[in-house]
Amino acid sequence: MRRSLCFVVVSLALAMISRAQNQPSLKDAYQSCFMVGAALNPAQFTGRDQAEDAIIKAQFKTITPENVLKWAIVHPKPDGYDFALADKYVEFGAQNRMFVIGHNLVWHSQVPKWVFEDANGKPLSRDALLQRMHEHISKVVGRYRGRIKGWDVVNEALNDDGTLRQSPWLKIIGEDYIEKAFRFAHEADPDAQLYYNDYSLENEAKRKGAIELVKKLKEKGVPITGVGLQDHVSLDSPTTDQIDTTINAFNQLGVKVMITELDVDVLPWPGSNPTADVSMHAAADPKLNPYPNGLPDAVQQALSRRYADLFGTYAKHCGVVTRVTFWGVTDKDSWKNDWPVKGRTNYPLLFDRNAQPKPAFDAAIQAAAKRASQSPAGSIGGRARRLSYTGFNVAASENATARIAATFLIQNSRTES
Repeated sequence: MRRSLCFVVVSLALAMISRAQNQPSLKDAYQSCFMVGAALNPAQFTGRDQAEDAIIKAQFKTITPENVLKWAIVHPKPDGYDFALADKYVEFGAQNRMFVIGHNLVWHSQVPKWVFEDANGKPLSRDALLQRMHEHISKVVGRYRGRIKGWDVVNEALNDDGTLRQSPWLKIIGEDYIEKAFRFAHEADPDAQLYYNDYSLENEAKRKGAIELVKKLKEKGVPITGVGLQDHVSLDSPTTDQIDTTINAFNQLGVKVMITELDVDVLPWPGSNPTADVSMHAAADPKLNPYPNGLPDAVQQALSRRYADLFGTYAKHCGVVTRVTFWGVTDKDSWKNDWPVKGRTNYPLLFDRNAQPKPAFDAAIQAAAKRASQSPAGSIGGRARRLSYTGFNVAASENATARIAATFLIQNSRTES
């Protein structure tokens, strides 16, 4: 009887997996236009969060690490590196045949204080800091040469007015620290794509600063592949016209454009000028957390329209926009729950806290189908079609059922042996 029950459960699981494999996905819907991906945390790429693991494998073609390749994690001490989690992240990508991104090499945040100081706690000289940067980049990029395909080399080097941020890198080394970082990365892996990554580039002043930066790098022969628009956006800002203008501006420079950290904030902003500057913090206020128990239908629909418009805009630029990466997988793990106000309940992604697709997921899929109907045959998303919530929920549950079935079979085989 027990063996018969095992057979029934496993057969059901296999049937569910077969149907799940035929479900449309974001990566399939946009496969002819750009890669779709997500930023991952350790629970996801080590298999501890199996529900989100299933989403990642089904929906995404490219991955970015949220934190495990940042300096504070991978190089916490002057005399020691810690590649344990970074190795698992890269291996996850390889096992699932994904385009693996490295994030990031040079940033003003999440860098240990010692990086900029000598043994006596005094600021390093220019040459000493360049040597330290070179050693770090050579070690990290070199370790994953040929496996990490693209690197966010320099992250958020500009102020909102387009001037260079007064980071320790700039103050100690000078403006050419950016050029040096790209050259060091190219030296460590000549085949890797190299990107400049920043937020709010849709704002004119900052966009102009980034354009000038890229122009200068290219004029000097610096190996820069593309520019990452982070696109931490709200329901109404920036406009799709601003996004369209920004993509066109960088395309005219001869570089590719990636959407690198996409999410849509649905909560009130605690200030007048929205930003993604991680140094910003605001006090908790119930008025800033209006949806602790769920998102109202009207806001859910607004989020769906926003994602439809965003993906419609990205799809207009097939071949220029080469990648669209979400900053997270489900709402429960989004950084937006704790930034810039801690303890809020935000809903910025396509999958809810139970790892189920939201109406915005269907909207993103349908945007591909709509674009395909308006474009020459085969230009985008030839396989895109409407994906019902029920269909995807079944697919998600199929993965869980398969794992339960396998566990059940193993346990009972041991019992009867």
